[in-house]
Amino acid sequence: MTHTLHRVGNPESLSRDYILLFMPSKDINHVGSGPKLRKMLEISLKNGAIRIGDCRLGNEYYQGGLDKLLEHVEDRAVVHAVFNDLEKMTAALKELKSADLGLSVVVSGLFDKVRECCKISELPFHTVNNSLGRWGRTDRLPPQDVLELNTMCGHGMVTVKLIEDTATKVKNREMTPEQGAERLFKPCMCGIFNADRAAGLLEAMAQK
Repeated sequence: MTHTLHRVGNPESLSRDYILLFMPSKDINHVGSGPKLRKMLEISLKNGAIRIGDCRLGNEYYQGGLDKLLEHVEDRAVVHAVFNDLEKMTAALKELKSADLGLSVVVSGLFDKVRECCKISELPFHTVNNSLGRWGRTDRLPPQDVLELNTMCGHGMVTVKLIEDTATKVKNREMTPEQGAERLFKPCMCGIFNADRAAGLLEAMAQK
């Protein structure tokens, strides 16, 4: 899965941005996987996940709340949990390992931090994907600070224009950075947008 892979930013910022992705394998173990996926989300929330989401049915705003998101998790769903703290994600992985639910877990984040987390959790790597950056007419890309927000939604639902408008509103004190981050989170249907990190990025943009 690569829609969580291409987040950009400096190491300090990215060190507060980790995603767990849970999914069954079609026609192998998807039947009856809904309750297991829900359990994985509950374990993540228990250990400090700041956001969760569901690729099939949408994020908490689209579904009308966290309780409804958890209630509606289906077989074949692909669900996510976002963390802003490595120790909390490590604790979640340890509990997930103990639960032994038999479903795939993908961890996204800075490679050295993810490796450290998996070592502590005694989870061996199965496959590693690395982002090689952007190629071609990179001069046509938006500014770096906009890209840092834009790439937190791997399906491109958090658009550049929305980011620019939100950053302007934060700069003009029409909304707080936290309110701006919530505005940007809402269209990210998968729920992988890190609103906590986004608030910090918006605040930095407002000070320029």
